[in-house]
Amino acid sequence: MDTPPHKKQKVSDYVEAKPSAWTDSDDAHLEVSLATDKRRRKLRDELLEDTVDGRDYERRLRRQFEKINPTPEWATNARSRVRGSAAGKRPRTSIDSEEDEEDAVGLDSLLAGTGSVIAQRRAKVLAQGSLSIERLRDANLSAKAEGEVKVVQFHPSPQVPILLVASADRRLRLFNVDGHTNPHLQTLHVPSLPFTNATFHPSGTSVLLTGPRPFYYTYDLQTGTTQRSPRGLWGTTFANTPQAAQDGSMEICQFDQTGSVLAVAGRRGQVHLVDWRAGGGQVVGSVKMNSGAKSLWWAGDELMTLGEDSEIYVWDVGQRRCVRRWKDEGGYGSQLLAGDRQGKHLAIGSKIGLVNVYGSDAVGSNHDGKPKALKALGNLTTSITSLRFNHDSQLLAIASNVKKDQMRLIHLPSLTAFSNWPTSSTPLGHVTSVDFSAGSEYVAVGNNRGRVLLYHLRDFSAL
Repeated sequence: MDTPPHKKQKVSDYVEAKPSAWTDSDDAHLEVSLATDKRRRKLRDELLEDTVDGRDYERRLRRQFEKINPTPEWATNARSRVRGSAAGKRPRTSIDSEEDEEDAVGLDSLLAGTGSVIAQRRAKVLAQGSLSIERLRDANLSAKAEGEVKVVQFHPSPQVPILLVASADRRLRLFNVDGHTNPHLQTLHVPSLPFTNATFHPSGTSVLLTGPRPFYYTYDLQTGTTQRSPRGLWGTTFANTPQAAQDGSMEICQFDQTGSVLAVAGRRGQVHLVDWRAGGGQVVGSVKMNSGAKSLWWAGDELMTLGEDSEIYVWDVGQRRCVRRWKDEGGYGSQLLAGDRQGKHLAIGSKIGLVNVYGSDAVGSNHDGKPKALKALGNLTTSITSLRFNHDSQLLAIASNVKKDQMRLIHLPSLTAFSNWPTSSTPLGHVTSVDFSAGSEYVAVGNNRGRVLLYHLRDFSAL
């Protein structure tokens, strides 16, 4: 079926400021603290931000409300008709970039859309034992990777059905995941950087590309432009040292939840903090563990780091000090650290395939002492390389790339694996990356053969 031509639009089209119908003069004199109340911390634009006036507080509340309750499709269509055809074409990127001009749905329109795509979800409690799951067409069938898939990640917004796939051929590919044809949107080739990590910025406006090099690239989804990290990124951190290239590696890095700070694991226990408030900057500080950093995770505005000695550190990044420290139960060569969005669970994977799952007492510095694991999951037998929680903390995906078909989905309320998936005939291969979509209706599985398997989780389907 022919798809009628459409006009590309920018995200900025939907954030234009309009005059208020009524204003309260007292709002300008009101002061509200965002840092002292846990419920208000999510309203901050920057990690260290605190007091705002009443009008700014109202604006942030409205923004948070619109994030939770997106603009309906009829309103989006009405705005489009009013604005007319002002949208233009995006410039090509400074690095080799190819866009599929025959795609019916463009990247810009997907970023601007807030309609019926993944609009509402069933608030359903999953039962243990059997999972309602359906295999779909491979997510990257229209543009398969040449070599191992390094990262698969869905866009953080439920209204933007975009999947990024970073692979060993040094290409980043973007797909529109519709569950049917999953059209290929764009390919970005970066010859100078072997990817080991690719991640959407928490705002969803750009992609950060990193690897075993002391520099990074960012790809702006709205403008289609690519930028390399600025000169002087590291300041004097690695100047005149023989290990400069290795210490500057950015293979392990993690944005905080606001996207204002990027934590980067260095050598010899160093973890560097990069100021990202202007879209990228330079190292503004660092913290140091007693052993090399294996994994990073942000628990709200606190940074959690996992060392080679299986010790977990919790850092107050504003004061650059450790506020809590404990050792993973068992100490079986802890490899990977991950938590859920709600701060209810923390998972730590080991070299021998065990995954310790902890409760909220292990997250951040709200509790003292050493937490006790809720359960040690022994479903896998080789080193854990992927851990991913779904959006509502009912599912945990665990995987290892050492042997074929080493992946399980865990029912978190019961801490048991689903018995009906995967089966002996599920063609997982060597699983290299796993991610759930923002509403958990899809789970994507990347492997060492360049494929991204796509599965539909029926319990999270749109109404």
